Amino acid sequence: MSKESVSKLLVEYLEDRDVQHIFGLCGHTNIAFLSQLENSSITFINVRHEQIAAHMADGYARVTKKAAVVLSHLGPGLTNAATGVANAALDSIPMVVIAGDIPSHYYGKHPHQEVNLHADASQYEIYRPFVKRAWRVDRPDLLPEIMEKAFQLAESGRPGPVLVDVPMDIFSKEIEASLFDRAMHHTRTLTKPSIDDVTAKEIIEKLVNAEKPVVYAGGGVILADAAEELRTFVEHFDIPVAHSLMGKGVMADDNDLTLGMTGFWGTKFINEKTRTADTIFALGTQFAEADSSSWEPEYTFDIPKTKLIQIDISAEEIGRNYPVEIGVVADLKQALTVLNRVAKELYPEGKVNNEIKQEIATYKKEFKASNEKIRQDNSFPLMPQRILADVEAVIPKDAYITTDVGWNKNGVGQQFPIYKAGSILTPGGFATMGFGAPAALGAKLAADGNVVISLVGDGGFGQNPALLATAAEENIPVIWIIMNNSSFGTIAGLEKAHFDTTYGTVFEKSPDFAAIAKAYGVEGIKINAADEFKPVLEKAIQMNKPVVLDVPMVNNPVPTDGHWNIMDIYSPGKTVHHVSVE
Repeated sequence: MSKESVSKLLVEYLEDRDVQHIFGLCGHTNIAFLSQLENSSITFINVRHEQIAAHMADGYARVTKKAAVVLSHLGPGLTNAATGVANAALDSIPMVVIAGDIPSHYYGKHPHQEVNLHADASQYEIYRPFVKRAWRVDRPDLLPEIMEKAFQLAESGRPGPVLVDVPMDIFSKEIEASLFDRAMHHTRTLTKPSIDDVTAKEIIEKLVNAEKPVVYAGGGVILADAAEELRTFVEHFDIPVAHSLMGKGVMADDNDLTLGMTGFWGTKFINEKTRTADTIFALGTQFAEADSSSWEPEYTFDIPKTKLIQIDISAEEIGRNYPVEIGVVADLKQALTVLNRVAKELYPEGKVNNEIKQEIATYKKEFKASNEKIRQDNSFPLMPQRILADVEAVIPKDAYITTDVGWNKNGVGQQFPIYKAGSILTPGGFATMGFGAPAALGAKLAADGNVVISLVGDGGFGQNPALLATAAEENIPVIWIIMNNSSFGTIAGLEKAHFDTTYGTVFEKSPDFAAIAKAYGVEGIKINAADEFKPVLEKAIQMNKPVVLDVPMVNNPVPTDGHWNIMDIYSPGKTVHHVSVE
């Protein structure tokens, strides 16, 4: 029997899992493992802050649909990464975090950088509220089994992050190589739950007999890689599709049956279609607050007056916010495959609903016309709609776009057409400022052949500009479009509307992001007139290298036809939402 170091065997195990990249930052607890990566086929993506590593891994996993790997140091390293890992957790993104910890023989002595105010050797518990599971490796011979469980748990059911916390001395221990060999015999693909024909027939009959059915699609459809199956199903019966923020792109925006996003940032037309539906078929959604207009029945969803059928991979999501008539726990790709087969057996000719398609076409034409003047506005600083119009005109349809939070997230969800499922990466559940810019780096590493654009505010980009060091070092050709309104613009507009002040939300001095980019060795361009932006963006795409475009923007709020009851808390009895801030 041959023995090897845990670190060497762990690297070989990750290679066997076809891990291509590890995102992270060094520390004295993890360098034994890090040293083994030097001659590995795995590329270590070095960052300057652990939150950047977690967001990069998040973006990478959204594109690959496989668990991304993060390497962290103990204490401050682990807590720095926590925001990015929590963001992944709330958006159901698979991730395996490998973190160094204090030496196991120093438990109870409070060695360097340990978090131990209430318990010894318990740093892994910091992640307990948001990871699917946190393991502390107390014996080196248990690591192979733990790693296999970690990847399986991260990628199965409702995906999400897990933590494997490794005392630094265990990284340097030797164990029998056969222990990892045994783990490698385990299957890497689990058979996912589906539905039976009886349930499929029941769902189809209810939808066929409904007068005004609507499919409501969430991010779970994209996670399950089931967009094509969904399109086949709804086109067979001509059922319109509304979506949550995280479901953006699940149906191409130019499809005749695509309604658009519901809720606070949805339009009155879309919200009325879901509110007045007699049956809603919900797929992979938790009916989040902003998507559901704070669950108040007069705005977006009037359930149980509207009958709800819901399929989700997670039982806890079914009926979480609305009672269901039929609830099914299943993988959406498997379920929709069965539904499509049974639908064609029962109704080989399907159904035709030209009326709803004409309604949708008329609405889209009217919405575009109502927005056209501001999309062509030549004023400077630019109107945000003008920025989106120029981006739309320039980028290819298969480009990947990341957003952050604020106008870029809400405006893109409402107004920007997406044609490929999974090509828009947005922080939904945690709505983390600082996600979009580093997530774009991870997305580009995973989709090297595609253009990757990050639409991000100056507040969001300013969270972690050190991501540019990684972009330059690894030569990752992402284009960051900084929609720069010199403020935390969405909150500024909210505070101004309700309290007539912008205190704490507006920046007196805005950084020169183009100069910052150049200091990191990245191309940086400051836009000085409205007509400059489009040709500069075209040139940036052709450069095929990392480029920062600093685009001054008017702080003009996204239109909000929906409802969010935080407004009632601020201004009871009034209908004000946000206002423009000069």
